[in-house]
Amino acid sequence: MQRADQLIGQSFGDLARYAGVEVPTSMRHAKGWAGQLIELYLGATAGSKQQQDFPTLGVELKTIPVSPDAKPLETTYVCITPLLGLNGVTWQQSNVRNKLQQVLWIPVDGRREIPIAERTVGIPILWQPSPEEDQLLRQDWEEISEQIILGQVESLTARFGTALQLRPKAADGSRLTDAVGTHGELIKTRPRGYYLRKEFTQQILLQGLQQRLQAGLTF
Repeated sequence: MQRADQLIGQSFGDLARYAGVEVPTSMRHAKGWAGQLIELYLGATAGSKQQQDFPTLGVELKTIPVSPDAKPLETTYVCITPLLGLNGVTWQQSNVRNKLQQVLWIPVDGRREIPIAERTVGIPILWQPSPEEDQLLRQDWEEISEQIILGQVESLTARFGTALQLRPKAADGSRLTDAVGTHGELIKTRPRGYYLRKEFTQQILLQGLQQRLQAGLTF
């Protein structure tokens, strides 16, 4: 947290210059660049592995673009969704819970009208789900998993779920993976990913910011 706090107010341009990397001209073709830059400074080691970014600490890192009033500007990717082998898997065993049991949120200026090099890092928040939040996530995960097991993956839209939603996770429609069809047969479908809704992450950020300010945050 001390290292994360040292990033508060730093611009992407300065951080990139210190790290010796180029600032992209557009985030559209450099998705994840900001997160990778912050990972570099904080020493995250997991990369793209199915574990927390800081496995020895049990902490996942999530960089989240926000507006000036701290509202998330996009949903937050959690992890890829397994579409086979879900029978008998519990919420406690799921990678969603593994990824979300402790998260270091790093808000960053997400305004598109601001040049990327001038965008700055906000106040980091270390979050663990409350029992109520965990129950909400669990309920969404269990209902989504049940639909996948029953062969309804093609019917699941982003509207399903209160905190957690399912969305296609692929660069284009040409990449396909195996899933269960409506009659129990194997079908080909686009890979899916779990995402947190903006309304859910907004509450996390607002509550976390209040707690940090009440605790006398100084930087």
